[in-house]
Amino acid sequence: MSKDRSEAELDRELTDLPPELRWREWMRRIEAVLFASASPVLRKDLARVVGQGASVDLLIEDLVADLEGRAFEIAQVAGGWMFRSRAAYAPAIRAAADVGEQLFELSEFDVAVLAAIAYHQPITRDGLKDIFGKEISRDLIGRLHARDLIGTGPRAPRRGAPYTFVTTDQFLVAFGLESLCDLPDREQMEDAGIAGDDASPLAPGYKETKSQTVTF
Repeated sequence: MSKDRSEAELDRELTDLPPELRWREWMRRIEAVLFASASPVLRKDLARVVGQGASVDLLIEDLVADLEGRAFEIAQVAGGWMFRSRAAYAPAIRAAADVGEQLFELSEFDVAVLAAIAYHQPITRDGLKDIFGKEISRDLIGRLHARDLIGTGPRAPRRGAPYTFVTTDQFLVAFGLESLCDLPDREQMEDAGIAGDDASPLAPGYKETKSQTVTF
């Protein structure tokens, strides 16, 4: 069944319901769509299941309040909305044997390179080499590609037209960002040890051996 036909068969307006029940039903529809989706759902898609002129933002606002105290929440990421577990329950999730495959092991240096790509995109491997003072391996780039955290950008306008790298929507989802505008500023990155001149992955003498678990 096509999306257009499904829309046509869906009673969006619910005129037979009183206003309060109509609003509640629209909330539940949005909840069902978000629950069923593994990726962020855009406003225009959510608008297909509610009445014409109904505010998706206000419906989600009420749904967020309705979910207060639950172990999961609605997050606005990558230009849309999706369900995610609350940060307070990350230790419990990590402890569950059946979700081990959802955890990606990235070294601190992997994360530092990912941060450099995020802040300087589109950027080539030579550009990354200039930042870190050493060659960035194809294996490292491959790991970030395999996790769909980065993608290939436009070719650089110089001799050889090398590929550039950019972050993906999955990068936004993984780190809970609505857009790249939500990236921490330079000072916050320095405090986190991901940028700056002292005691950071960008500093001389940094060792790549320490690992951290990044939960997506």
